[in-house]
Amino acid sequence: MSYEITLIPGDGIGPDITTATIKIIEHTGVKVYWDVQTAGLTGIEKYKNPLPQETLDSIARTKIALKGPLTTPVGKGFRSINVALRKEFDLYVNERPAKTYKGVRTLYDHIDLLIFRENLEEFYSGIEHYIDSSHSAAETIGIVTRRGCERILRFAFESAQKRGRKKVTAVHKANILKYTSGLFLDIAREIAKDYPGLEFNDKIIDNMAMQMVLNPYQFDVIVTTNLFGDILSDLASGLVGGLGMAPGANIGPDIALYEAVHGSAPDIAGQNIANPCAIILASVMMLERIGEHDVAKKIEAAVAKTVGEGKKVTRDLNPDNFVGTDEFADAIINEMDKM
Repeated sequence: MSYEITLIPGDGIGPDITTATIKIIEHTGVKVYWDVQTAGLTGIEKYKNPLPQETLDSIARTKIALKGPLTTPVGKGFRSINVALRKEFDLYVNERPAKTYKGVRTLYDHIDLLIFRENLEEFYSGIEHYIDSSHSAAETIGIVTRRGCERILRFAFESAQKRGRKKVTAVHKANILKYTSGLFLDIAREIAKDYPGLEFNDKIIDNMAMQMVLNPYQFDVIVTTNLFGDILSDLASGLVGGLGMAPGANIGPDIALYEAVHGSAPDIAGQNIANPCAIILASVMMLERIGEHDVAKKIEAAVAKTVGEGKKVTRDLNPDNFVGTDEFADAIINEMDKM
């Protein structure tokens, strides 16, 4: 069977790490036609548009995309292209696994968390403006709807049940944000009743952040709103070695986009030194979605073995004995050949 997948190499180190990932996938024998498209700074350079229509048309046709990191200016310029893509295709789920791998320096071992974040509403919905002509004060409005809460919560519970997880924790701030977070919590409690086989509890966001640092083992699947999920998913990545090992997925009713969630790191672009693990692991999630389960497991196992041995990894994983991005990918391929 063959697949057509939209590929957005991205900015900065994006082309470096996506090239390594494609090499690994193609070595497995899975037949993929990569429809290469642009976005972000490369989209502006080529089309004078950070999100060209050609890219949107490709994703709408293929229904699945693999994306490298995109550059978004801080405090000026165009809005986040990642947010624009989520809104364009109703990608209401942000899925972020946080898993430890032997060979990565971490505070904890044997962590395997799964975080689901609502992706479209609340304070990232884009409703913000200055409230006076002198621009001395600004307002951002967070919108939380019953439909939005129900969709992300149902998806999290369904995913937990299908994957054999044991516990779901809903994170909120209903003690202060009694209407928005209160609505999310009320719906979480309603939906939890439909899944008696899953343990359910809830945590206030500030306590949750502390508890994740003190004892992450008490959590399994975490589901929350947009802003809280953005923060907690990065916190969880820090527990397992940083964003270099952090894949992510944005999922909608019929389209899914898989990505490395770290930045574009333009200062090291083109130098063959970037760690490709995040986007390789994102491609593992993507392969699972299209039904290539054995291939996905093989790639992840090869990544785990290579990282665990620590002999042919990038500098961030072993500063004393390291190789380049391409050599790292070759080492993963060699491990797959041994299996």
